[in-house]
Amino acid sequence: MDETSGTPSTDEPGFPGFAAPSPPTPASAPYRVLARKYRPKDFDDLIGQGAMVRTLANAFEAGRIPQAWMLTGVRGVGKTTTARILARGLNYALADDPKAGPTIRMPGLGLHCAAIMESRHIDVLEMDAASHTGIDDVRQIIDGIRYAPVSARYKVYIVDEVHMLSEKAFNAFLKTLEEPPPHAKFVFATTEIRKVPVTILSRCQRFDLRRVEAGALIAHLQRICEAEAVAAEPEALAAIARAAEGSVRDSLSLLDQAIAHGAGRVAAETVRDMLGLADRARVIDLFESCMRGDAAAAFAELRAQHEAGADPSVVLQDLAEFTHLVTRLKVAPDSARADTGLSEAERARGGDFADRLSVRALSRAWQILLKAIPEVQAAARPLAAAEMALVRLIYAADLPTPDEALRQVREGGALAGAAPPRPAPGPSSGGPAVLRAVPDPRPLPEARALPEIRQVPEARAVPEAHQVPAPSRQAPAAEPALRLRRFEDVVALADAQRDITLKIALERDVHLVRFEDGRIEFRLAEGGRPTLPNDLARALDLWTGRRWVVALSREAGEPTLAARAKAAVESRHQGAASHPLVQAVLKGFPGAQIIDVREKAPEPDDAAPPPEEPEPDL
Repeated sequence: MDETSGTPSTDEPGFPGFAAPSPPTPASAPYRVLARKYRPKDFDDLIGQGAMVRTLANAFEAGRIPQAWMLTGVRGVGKTTTARILARGLNYALADDPKAGPTIRMPGLGLHCAAIMESRHIDVLEMDAASHTGIDDVRQIIDGIRYAPVSARYKVYIVDEVHMLSEKAFNAFLKTLEEPPPHAKFVFATTEIRKVPVTILSRCQRFDLRRVEAGALIAHLQRICEAEAVAAEPEALAAIARAAEGSVRDSLSLLDQAIAHGAGRVAAETVRDMLGLADRARVIDLFESCMRGDAAAAFAELRAQHEAGADPSVVLQDLAEFTHLVTRLKVAPDSARADTGLSEAERARGGDFADRLSVRALSRAWQILLKAIPEVQAAARPLAAAEMALVRLIYAADLPTPDEALRQVREGGALAGAAPPRPAPGPSSGGPAVLRAVPDPRPLPEARALPEIRQVPEARAVPEAHQVPAPSRQAPAAEPALRLRRFEDVVALADAQRDITLKIALERDVHLVRFEDGRIEFRLAEGGRPTLPNDLARALDLWTGRRWVVALSREAGEPTLAARAKAAVESRHQGAASHPLVQAVLKGFPGAQIIDVREKAPEPDDAAPPPEEPEPDL
């Protein structure tokens, strides 16, 4: 991947609005940044753009080469570089075979390759539309396009940031772009594809250059470090890849800065200091403190990271990113673990949290952090704003959901969660470390010293001298005396425990064969999840405090509750439709339909007559 060509052209224009040719530079050229030194020379060097390369290869081999291309994507994914490679492929010719046709197979430098890649070829003209936006600049293209190329096969016009052209400039392009001469090709590049008129887009073949995945970007950075004889830690390269957000140029610029910052060695600690990032392991510790409800430990960890140079808003962003990772590990573990950009600590500890935390708690934490990040960025005191965000995150785990709060209000009870919970002791205090709002009682790994996972009971705000613990709001573990007499009671219990996924599965996918208190047999409906028997058995064991046996059967069983409910609705509709009054209404109002049939509420008994008033004594 070493650079084989000279230095790109100077900024002095040869033609108004176009990059000018420049003479080659001597071998003792000054240092070139990595983003320019390792710029791709051909399609094989492009990373992360396999779909585009495959399409271009097929088009070149079949001779179906369009007159214009539109390259779009975020900054740093290679739009301008791809445009130059396209121009090189269109004009590729060797000294022993100068009449060969366009190709994307370029094993060596051709007659025009060096000049094209250095932006000094007279037939490959580059225009920066950000600084040349007017119609006069486009007129120069229209006037010069009539003339054949001087030495190359095609005259190629590369217009960068084409969305910056004015409306009149775009209109001037239309006719020429639709019917250009055979020797002219256009390559447009833009980061704002929505600002380009549809009339221009319809005349171009569009390619959306994708963000480079973290794994491919890390491998690319590793190859460059090996070529530069620079020692780099994998965690440091992963941090650079995350900060670059899929941009190759940004990642190379950050790598260049990290090499200088670390005096020739790229270490994870120096990269974090350079980018103002927090240690990923310390972010996980902060997440653990928040989920445990230990405000003191969370504040201490946040201040320690702030003193180490981490920006409070960046800490919250990393916290939100880890929350998202834990959620992915919970709902889609296979795809999340396949992410090559994860560290071993994130992969192992994130999986442990995913096993213990509920989706409701993770979703609530995500919403709080998502709202807190812009608040911290705009706050006059970012550290204080971040601490208040952590307070919301710590205390919100015990707040009831809207339906729970409504149920408590209807029942006449006080809203739980109004008083702040007492922080649970952490591992340093010697007491049991617990995660709050977590229904699964299995312990976390021994390395994290969390022997118990349960929901911490809350206490009402009473004077300290008379403070007594409030009764536990632990949802699972109903009284062992609970008896379920029919299958509908099981569905009602799942609804009461707010396990909506299980409730829907029981109504839709279960053909009941046999039901006894402590044993259920059913046939699983087609498309039902295979883990339903085990999930139901675990849930019933937890809710009733007794052992349940849930087995699958091959017998047909009864219709599902959902099918029975649907049949009941259809029966009510048919009965209502056969009523003479309803038929008269439907006949009198063409197009009317029966939407719902409801049972009439019983009328109250006639009120008793008021007692007669005694006549006054005279």
